Amino acid sequence: MTFDIGAEHVTLRAHMDAEQLDATFFALASDLRRRMLDLLKAEPGCNVNRVAEFFAAEVGRFAVMKHLAALERGGLVIAERQGRDKRLWFNVTPIQLLHERWTTEYSVYWASRLTRLKYDAEGAEVTPLQPKRKDRRHG
Repeated sequence: MTFDIGAEHVTLRAHMDAEQLDATFFALASDLRRRMLDLLKAEPGCNVNRVAEFFAAEVGRFAVMKHLAALERGGLVIAERQGRDKRLWFNVTPIQLLHERWTTEYSVYWASRLTRLKYDAEGAEVTPLQPKRKDRRHG
């Protein structure tokens, strides 16, 4: 699915193939990369220099750029060139797709269990809904 936003094109995927899934998990496997995502969440659109500056005490600029490349391959970072600057944004979509892939089937089950617990705790009586009957009038 592609959306046209002015001169920009944004492609949304409803699922992840095995290669993309591996790249996303690889990107999330590093504590430093997860902290880079935290920074991009806090400062959307910051540039590579800002990220390198933020992590300067831990790693050099070259290492920051390699980590950012891994995050881009995993689909977790969207980068846009603005002249000589490269602006970065956190893309939460792959994480949402991972969440939906493994939790959706359990969400319905646990939601119904919690609802039942709520009614039991409140002492409310739960009666199943009866299907509506069509009112047949013969005239």
